[in-house]
Amino acid sequence: MTSAGFDAKFLGTAAGLPVLTDSGAGDAVQLDGSTTIDYTHFSLALSKTRKFAIWVAWNIDGGEMKALSRSNIPFIKDPRIPAQFQTGDELYRDNRLDRGHLARRADLCWGPKPEAQRANKDSFFFTNITPQMDDFNQSTKEGLWGRLEDAVLEDVDVDNLKVSVYGGPVFNADDRVFRGVPIPREFYKAIAFVVDGELRCSAFLLTQNLVLAEALDLDEFRVFQVSVAELEKRVSFTFPAELHAADTASVQLLDEEDRKPLGSLADIRW
Repeated sequence: MTSAGFDAKFLGTAAGLPVLTDSGAGDAVQLDGSTTIDYTHFSLALSKTRKFAIWVAWNIDGGEMKALSRSNIPFIKDPRIPAQFQTGDELYRDNRLDRGHLARRADLCWGPKPEAQRANKDSFFFTNITPQMDDFNQSTKEGLWGRLEDAVLEDVDVDNLKVSVYGGPVFNADDRVFRGVPIPREFYKAIAFVVDGELRCSAFLLTQNLVLAEALDLDEFRVFQVSVAELEKRVSFTFPAELHAADTASVQLLDEEDRKPLGSLADIRW
């Protein structure tokens, strides 16, 4: 499988890949000597210890989207990567955990049809999947989390309808363990886009409080708009300097206890 992966020049201005910290790099799976693993329209780094992606970065061409079916595409482990570093169906069988895409499947299905079909299939590798409750996107303020990419394309006059997104789980030491796997309860996204030639970046944190009792009960979801710098405190990588400079979050952010979660897409500062 050969693919170009994430395109750092996709937006017409520099918006490159995250850079792992020393500890992040030490924990990352290497493929052909690199911690960046490429797929069609997206790239990622994979944690050996947590067996989920550290970050996923993907490009969206809103003007070239293709409506493709997800039928008959299996979730599979990436054969290029040792199976012991990937979390597969053994976690998801016979419970309420969904196989949740990090890079959204629909975001990746663009370009010439054969290319879009490759991206569609690539999105189902377990390297791009994390566990989510079965009503995850529906419960998050009517799907607010799952609609962030759509919202920027609808609400903002984005140059060339092109967007780059960075996302993944936050690994917390006290994540609850289910079937031997610590389940992330927080996720992040940073959405980069260009308006009138100016790069902008809006960053978000989802806090998912899971009560992993026998029933895998759902507790609560909250989505916050945060600064790029604040996200970096929670992960084992740094964002490119260009994205820090382009951050749309206000400089003066409230303490976490005082900050209000987003109530709707209209609350977002693009």
